Amino acid sequence: MKNYVFSILFLMWCCSCFSQQLYVELGTTISSFDYENSQGRPLDNLLSTSKAYYGMGYRQSINPSNTLYLSLGASYNSYGAVGSERSVENYFAWDVSYLGLKAGLGIKLFELRDLIFFANVSVASEFLIRGNQTINNDVFNLVGEEEFNNTILFFRGGVEMQYPVSNSTAIFVGYNYGKSALLNSGDTSEKLNLNAHHFGIGFIINLPTCNCDF
Repeated sequence: MKNYVFSILFLMWCCSCFSQQLYVELGTTISSFDYENSQGRPLDNLLSTSKAYYGMGYRQSINPSNTLYLSLGASYNSYGAVGSERSVENYFAWDVSYLGLKAGLGIKLFELRDLIFFANVSVASEFLIRGNQTINNDVFNLVGEEEFNNTILFFRGGVEMQYPVSNSTAIFVGYNYGKSALLNSGDTSEKLNLNAHHFGIGFIINLPTCNCDF
């Protein structure tokens, strides 16, 4: 019985030493679209555009040495692209925004004095909440359109650099590249993929229940 109680207390002590944190971030997304029509032909002359993104969530280490971190959070991402077709003198542009729920894993790579470097991967389920398409002088609402309105899965990977500004707060900067899973309309063979480069900055804050330094 004493050994059992000791084991429980030891496990609780170890878990209390795991970093429990909140994070907030914002940054810029440079996005592009890969589109194929029902004949399998890509849409040429598409150019990337720059939009903003925001995120917040919870992060916790999952091992005693604080080298593996699991994160759960929400995000607001905007994507866009512009292009033209000279043969028919068309101009077109897309501007879409998605809310996402994200799960990620961070791996501590190494430390350089107070700087800590991480590699991270994540997957997010994102839902279209606003979007429009411009063709010449006409603007179309994309909410409800099958090619855009399906829930999408976004897979991302990148690197992050973290620097402590106090015993309870750290600032971080990072880069992630992401690509969506294939989007298919239920009625046509049109295909659309989203590609995105994220450049962001944010803060990590230790929760009061964690007395651990960064």
